[in-house]
Amino acid sequence: MNFLRRLSAATASFATGAVAFAGHSQAAVPVPWQMWSQPAASPVAEQIESLHILVMVIITVITIFVAGLLGWVCYRYSEKRNPTPSQTSHNTLLEVAWTVIPVLILVVIAIPSFRLVYYQDRTEAADMTIKVTAHQWYWEYTYPDAGGLNFTSYVVAQADLKPGQMRLLDVDNQVVVPVGKNIRILTTSADVIHSFYIPSLGVQRYAIPGRTIETWVRVDRPGTYYGECNQICGQNHSAMPIAMRAIPAGDYTSWLADAKKKFAANPTADASRVAAAATLEIKQ
Repeated sequence: MNFLRRLSAATASFATGAVAFAGHSQAAVPVPWQMWSQPAASPVAEQIESLHILVMVIITVITIFVAGLLGWVCYRYSEKRNPTPSQTSHNTLLEVAWTVIPVLILVVIAIPSFRLVYYQDRTEAADMTIKVTAHQWYWEYTYPDAGGLNFTSYVVAQADLKPGQMRLLDVDNQVVVPVGKNIRILTTSADVIHSFYIPSLGVQRYAIPGRTIETWVRVDRPGTYYGECNQICGQNHSAMPIAMRAIPAGDYTSWLADAKKKFAANPTADASRVAAAATLEIKQ
């Protein structure tokens, strides 16, 4: 009975979650019972997923082979079937094989791994730059190519959520980028170590005080892509979501003009909002 109750509760939870996220078909968000990565929406994310699939295939084949070999050895060389065990202590061919084959497997994994590390490091042909400064517990975005446009991004408190907004994922000010452009991202921190992480875009970089770390992204299709601070950074670590909205280039130009007017009077968070963020209570 307990199992049936748990199964019913899980099914109901899944159905509720599916309905809740039905309105976010253009948003890269985690979904109930998700067992795979979010759909890739950038070249880097596509390569990460490709490497993941390659490694998954390799380790699955190895696991099946080792499990089958162990089963066969247990059956074939049991005391009943092999009462007089072999006294062989060396086998040159076998020893060469179990040394060379793992090395070759690691080489097969290492080559695309290093290629990916260098690929996601930086872009030589950036169309624009966004500087990301992490704070306890909010993000600050600066557009150096747009006259130094600067604004902050806070999580929307549960009490202030509007219909369609997602708890602990939506923010008051999204970072907006144009679709199809190579965007240089520079991360740093104003206090402790944070991590700027958007799974569906393959973006993850530490934000470290006193350092500026570079990466890049090109969003291939319009939509809103969500992430989180991926480094435990204090009491409200779970209240540092990232919302990046990708829009067509023409719409981006219009947004930029409106944003300059909107944030001109108050480019950074005022003291009251910082204090509110520092005392924010997240109810699970």
